[in-house]
Amino acid sequence: MQADRSFRRCLIGGTFDRFHSGHQLLIQTALRQADFIEVHVTNEEMAQSKGDWVQSLEDRMDALLNWLSETAHLRYEIHVLNDPHGPAPSHRIADSIVATVETVPRCHQINQQRYENGLPPLAILEAPRLEDELGGILSSSRIRLGLIDREGHPWIPPSYEGLVLQMPAVLDDEFKTPMGDLFEGPEHAPEVALSAMLEALPLNRGALVAVGDVTVKGLMDMGVLPDIGFVDGQTKREMLDASLLVNAEHFPLRRAVVNPPGQLTPALLDAVRWAFKQDESVLIEVDGEEDLAPMYVLATAPLGTVVVYGQPQQGVVMRVLDLEAKHRARNLLVHFEAVE
Repeated sequence: MQADRSFRRCLIGGTFDRFHSGHQLLIQTALRQADFIEVHVTNEEMAQSKGDWVQSLEDRMDALLNWLSETAHLRYEIHVLNDPHGPAPSHRIADSIVATVETVPRCHQINQQRYENGLPPLAILEAPRLEDELGGILSSSRIRLGLIDREGHPWIPPSYEGLVLQMPAVLDDEFKTPMGDLFEGPEHAPEVALSAMLEALPLNRGALVAVGDVTVKGLMDMGVLPDIGFVDGQTKREMLDASLLVNAEHFPLRRAVVNPPGQLTPALLDAVRWAFKQDESVLIEVDGEEDLAPMYVLATAPLGTVVVYGQPQQGVVMRVLDLEAKHRARNLLVHFEAVE
């Protein structure tokens, strides 16, 4: 039995970056009330104006098509949107348009243009806003900022906030597997691996985060000051000679935290979050051990952040932060145990 729908054809426009549950709700609002939908996806130029690390048009279109093919049952078309209003001001078949509370004013502008073009107004179907678990509106920008996943869940489980976490021994082998691209080089000459890593740095990237005294100092010796550095004055849990220590005075901002070996403390998490809010380079000096700091960096940092750390006896690892890396970090974190 066919559903009783009020409209023939509904227009939908958007960037659809990191296709998420809010996008699905928007489209489902249109599908419930219209026989057919036209989805118009913003082109590369307009999408990139929204900020760094927006997906390519091809990736955004693919994600949208995959979902629509399973959901909309041939009741859709997809087009590329080349201007903010698209075909809506002169569309002669469409009778409705879907919007969020933020885009309703633009829909009224479109209807004013339709009036001037001698066309009837489009019915404006307002989709409900979907809140994420942190209390914000689920959006692509919050996903790119590294706050939430596509369903609105935070990357660090709320129940872990404020706890001291201990890494279980069962994860030892997991942490021996590089969490990114490995650049090989001898331990006595870290500049070999670091040079190869710097050559591979993407042009479109966020902050450069270096973890470990050898990595931070190696980059500084090569003229590269990390945006955020983590040091503990040790290598392989042995104190470094004074000549091998990082000169902290090169960093405009510094913060000291206590983080015992094999643990993740609230103080470390707070320092990581603070560091990403600063406009100048930050050095986080850890009393204890900084080896696990990448876990909190991967879980909290914006997409596009570059994390670099040493891999014992192999070289250095570089990971450009994406959703896959965040998922892996969260999947590891949930195995950590709270310290009584």
